[in-house]
Amino acid sequence: MYLKEFEIRWDDVDANRHLHNSAYIDYMSHTRMSFFSDKGFGQRHLAEMNLGPVALYERMYYFKEVFPGAPIRVSIELKGLSEEGTFFEFRHNFYDQNGKNVGRCEMLGAWIDLKKRKLVPLPEELFDFLDHIEKTDDFKTLTKEDTRRHGQFPEDLSE
Repeated sequence: MYLKEFEIRWDDVDANRHLHNSAYIDYMSHTRMSFFSDKGFGQRHLAEMNLGPVALYERMYYFKEVFPGAPIRVSIELKGLSEEGTFFEFRHNFYDQNGKNVGRCEMLGAWIDLKKRKLVPLPEELFDFLDHIEKTDDFKTLTKEDTRRHGQFPEDLSE
């Protein structure tokens, strides 16, 4: 399992002196991009492929407070992928220094063509990479309808 460790910084803490919600989102984004970069799909390579990832939604579940003074580790697993690779869903778990699961997030995203600003299927190289990474037990092949199950989708961005 891929894990990224973070030191909790002063500005990651809210008025209640625990990790604030946007820090979880930042840690997840950094974990995803570190994972992709470590596997050869860093920002430069994605730019050469004219691709960028976009978040469609992030659903966070908090199990236990996290405080400064000890690191937090964030995992990444593939929860879903559409047949052509346009849509993807990741699950991130957050672990304290003792390995206790303190939070979880499910994130749905898509790939856009950076010039046309439209959703696009993945090139074979990137699709094959995603299709072979660690998957959740409840992994599923995503459909366009799955992108709408948690609310409104403003428009069909693929046209």
